[in-house]
Parts: sequence; C-alpha cells; structure tokens
Amino acid sequence: MTNKGKAEGFARGLTNYGDRDFALYLRKSFAKSMGYSDEALAKPVVGIAYTPSGFNNCHRHFPEMLEAVKRGVLASGGLPVEFPTVSLGEVFLNPTSLMFRNLMSMDTEEMIRAQPMDSVVLMGGCDKTVPAQLMGAASAGRPAVQIVAGPMMTGRHKGERLGACTDCRRFWGSFRAGSISEEEINVVEGRLATTAGTCAVMGTASTMACLTEALGMSLPGTAAIPAVHADRLRAAEATGALAARMAVEGGPTPDQIITRASVENALRVLLAIGGSTNAIIHLTAVAGRLGIEIDLPWLNRLSDETPVLVNLKPVGKHYMEDLYAGGGLGAILRELKPLLNLDCMTVTGETLGQRLEAPIDHVDREIISSYDNPLEPQGGLVALFGSLAPRGAILKRSAADASLFEKEGRAVVFNSLEDLSERIDDPDLDVTADDFLVLQNAGPTSPSGMPEAGYLPIPKKLARAGVKDMVRISDARMSGTAFGTIVLHVAPEAAAGGPLALVRNGDRIRLSVKNKRIDLLVPEDELARRREELVPTAVRPKRGYAKLYADTVTQADQGCDFDFLRAEPQS
Repeated sequence: MTNKGKAEGFARGLTNYGDRDFALYLRKSFAKSMGYSDEALAKPVVGIAYTPSGFNNCHRHFPEMLEAVKRGVLASGGLPVEFPTVSLGEVFLNPTSLMFRNLMSMDTEEMIRAQPMDSVVLMGGCDKTVPAQLMGAASAGRPAVQIVAGPMMTGRHKGERLGACTDCRRFWGSFRAGSISEEEINVVEGRLATTAGTCAVMGTASTMACLTEALGMSLPGTAAIPAVHADRLRAAEATGALAARMAVEGGPTPDQIITRASVENALRVLLAIGGSTNAIIHLTAVAGRLGIEIDLPWLNRLSDETPVLVNLKPVGKHYMEDLYAGGGLGAILRELKPLLNLDCMTVTGETLGQRLEAPIDHVDREIISSYDNPLEPQGGLVALFGSLAPRGAILKRSAADASLFEKEGRAVVFNSLEDLSERIDDPDLDVTADDFLVLQNAGPTSPSGMPEAGYLPIPKKLARAGVKDMVRISDARMSGTAFGTIVLHVAPEAAAGGPLALVRNGDRIRLSVKNKRIDLLVPEDELARRREELVPTAVRPKRGYAKLYADTVTQADQGCDFDFLRAEPQS
C-alpha cells in the first residue's frame, strides 16, 4: 500500500485567513464547541459521506449503520465525522434520478476535497447513489471505501415470495391484462417492499453493489448482505476500521484501484450476473472520471466469452438474499477467475488474486452456476450498432425473448412520453405483436431527462390477448429489475438529432442480436429529406442546475456525465 504521508486530521486544508496558525486555532476552537477533546482532535479524521433522507426508503436503516461505521473507526484509532450530501431516492425524483446523479457526485467530490478528512467512507445504496459517490471519490482522490445499503428481504403474497421490483412489474402487467383485480393489485402494493434496503433482485442497486466489490472499492463479501442482516452492521464496522487504517497509511486511493484492468473485471461481473443495463452508463461515468474509456465494442468482446452464472430475477427466479446465502459475489469471482485480472489492487491493499485465495465454505449451485455449466453461454448484455444506432444501443439479452432476436418489424412510433401515455392503450392503435414499438425523445437532453421508460408497456389490447413480449426501442433507460426484448440507450438520442428522430410509423426496422445490429430500413435520400424537416427537441433551460445539465451532459455511450468532469483519456 502506498504511504502518501502522515495523516493531517483537522489540520488538513485549513480555511484561508492569511494566517495558518490562526486558522488552525479558530478551527479547533469551533470544533471544541461540539465537545471534542484535544486528544480526539489529534486523531486522523475519517469522513463519512452520509445519505439518509425521508425521500429515500432504501436508506431507512442508515442511522444504525452509521453507528457501526463509527464504532469501527473509533476502535481503530480514528475520529469519525459524518457529513451529509445529496441523497437520491429512485422513485421520488422528477423527472428522473439520473439527472441528479451528477449533482450528487459533485457534492460528494467537493465536500471530500473541501473538508478536513484523511479518508472517507461512502455510505450509499439506492440506484444512483453508489455511482455518484464513486464518481465523486474518484475525482477527489482521497482514500475512500464504499459500504452499500444492502438489499431488502422478500415479502409474501398467497404463499409466493415477492421482491421489488421485478415482481411489481409482473403483477402490474397482469393487472393491465385483466388477469388480476384492482383489489388484489392494491394488496400486492403493500407486500412488495417490506424492509429497509434496495430492491431484492439483481436491479441497478444490487448490480452496482456487485461491481463496486469487483472493482475492489468495498470489502470482500459485502455486496449481497441483506440490509436488515446483522452481518450488514458487522460489515459497516469493518469498513470503518479499514477507513481508519487508510487514513493513517494514506491509501490506496481510488485511482490506484479503479484501473482499466479492474474496470474489465467489473464488466465481466456485470455480464456474468445478468446485471442492470443502467450499470454500463454508471461504470462508464466512473471510469471516465479517471480517463478510462469504455467503448461498447469492448463490452461485446467480453460478452462473447463471459457466461451468465447467476440465477436471480429478472434473469432467473431467485433473490439477493439467496445470493448472499449461496456464496455471494466471492463465489462468482472464483468461477470467473480464469477470465479476471488478478493483480488488481483492492481497497484493503491486497490484490484480487490474494482475496480469492481465501477458501469459501459453501456455494449453492441452484443460485450460482459453475463456469463449465453456466446458466447462459454468453454475457447478459450486448451492444448493438447500425444505421439506427451509430454510436450504439444496449440490449439485456439475458432478460429477453430469444425468439425475437432475429426479426424485422414495422415501427409504431411514439414521439414523447406524453404521446406514449395517451395512445398506448387506445383500442384503435394500429399495432400487432410483430411490430416494433419505438419511443423517441426520452434521452439525456430530452424534456424527460432519460428516465427508466424504455420498458414500454405492451398495448393493453395485445396484453389481454396474451402477448407477453415484443421488441421495444428507445433512447431511454430501463430499470435493472425489468425484463423484455428492449433496445435502450440508442445513441445519438433523438433530441440531439440522432437517426432515432427520423423513424416514422410504418418504417421497417431489422434487429439482429447475432450480428449485433439494429438498422432502419429506409433509403438514405428519404432520411435526408426527413432530416431537413427535423425540429430539434432538446431542452434548453435558462437557469440553475437544469441549464448546467442540458448544456454539458454527454450521450449514453459516454456515461451521461458532464463533459467538464471527465478526465482526459489515458494514453
């Protein structure tokens, strides 16, 4: 582990009054108003980026976790000091939480840099909070370690296990199809999310927890611990103890841990767990803060040789609590060992290879398949290119209907979320199960800010006829808990004048997962005519954060980060 010098504690980064000694005297004076002793103020300081909120159900248990982190810091000779940052509750934000991920990352970065701390514990969990914290910590450059919220436990309904939010989508689909009553859907509503923690399936939060551990930014074995399990508190205590050690030793810092090699490991894990499509945007943004470019052809090369190993919803049938009991991420990493870069540094100071030398006591093969007998032979995600998506699009093939992978269909186009809402259930909508539903103007610079709207509902008249899936295409995102043959993140987006904006009702589109292509089958002269008539729909707010976002956000293939926050690409 690199030693970058002695911890500076409360003497770090003094407020500038033109007199350093006075600045330290004044700071300690104000610190003593909080009851600190001289002995406490002489200790290395461990900051704790703390993100509870009444608008974030996933973080409801954070006060108890905070005490466990503090306990670990104090027992190891450090002084824990928590500080608040923006907190992002996935379903409580308008227009979408992604829009505020970058704001949270800036808040995290600046508070780590501006306040006197020798290391920092990042406490996050809900979908966009972990990537925001990793982005901020990577840019701040201070020794950092992540502790995640952990997943919810499952609920029960008529003898069936339920977990947010794959099961919420399944029941809502049944309700739309008329298979269950309004009374029953209301009962189910109260049984989907019954404890603190993140979604109980391999959604975005659980995916990012796994990728964080795979990167080496969290303690081994901590990604899948349920939020309400005692092991979650023990993990928090151990994280605090590690942060105190990092404060004294001065590292490792995020740039020593998040490298091209460790990012490749994280991509392997993303593919093997059948993880969320959102994760490719987030990992691209995190890596981009350190000048590491993730290009989608790289993802495809890895996907062709990385099998799906995890039998969890929405790809399989089990839940995160089962993954923890069945061996956790450690068991997955051991199966992937032949494919991994084992010399990558982790937050503990040991390499990934050294981590994986430790024995594991139990692996449940119903949950975690062996490398030689995978759930699926290729990775869960695939990038598509073609005339409709020159800079790429993403399909979660592990959660899709393979019978739709090689298909040509007629486009049924919705030009906005409002248009979709108004017409999708119209009995007179001209649509069949063989058509491709296309949503425009739902990308990062659109009025909707790239929401998780790519999971276009099956038109009600088709759902009632028994249709379960059809090809859906958009520049939007999709919840990691969702499923279906859904092409997402089309880049460039429609609002930026991408080819998606040129699609019209009745156009033919060809999807070929085998060839990794998505093509608009319209003559170039006709597309040129349409391009001349195109009216830009990108939003141009005049003030505040919305203006900053609209003016500087990048496209999906660059992680939807702000262009001025990305580092220069590494050579």
